[in-house]
Amino acid sequence: MTYAIIEICGKQLKVEPGRFFELDRFDLEVNEELNIDKVLLVSHEGEIHVGQPYVEGASINGTILKHSRGRKVIVYKMQPKKKTRKKRGHRQELSRLMINSISLGGNVIAQKEAEATTEAVEA
Repeated sequence: MTYAIIEICGKQLKVEPGRFFELDRFDLEVNEELNIDKVLLVSHEGEIHVGQPYVEGASINGTILKHSRGRKVIVYKMQPKKKTRKKRGHRQELSRLMINSISLGGNVIAQKEAEATTEAVEA
């Protein structure tokens, strides 16, 4: 199993090809490609490559699937005996990112299954 740990949107995520993640909104259109170079760790066939702080030559390729809004969070502030109450809501703007492939040293070491089977049929 090939996976990578990346740093994106101030968070660290364990990503695998073919999986999608909800992250803070990107300024990209739907179906646009996103290349992530901040790769902290890559594990492939028992070999582990650890960066200091990032792995050189490693990159993650992904696609923006859609933009949406998260669940509503209610913030309620109250001061007892003062008749002061504030009720506010917030919905976070999100983007869904599909991980297409993991590359190390310019070579694709893992990619989404649908693409792999399509390329095998064409070859």
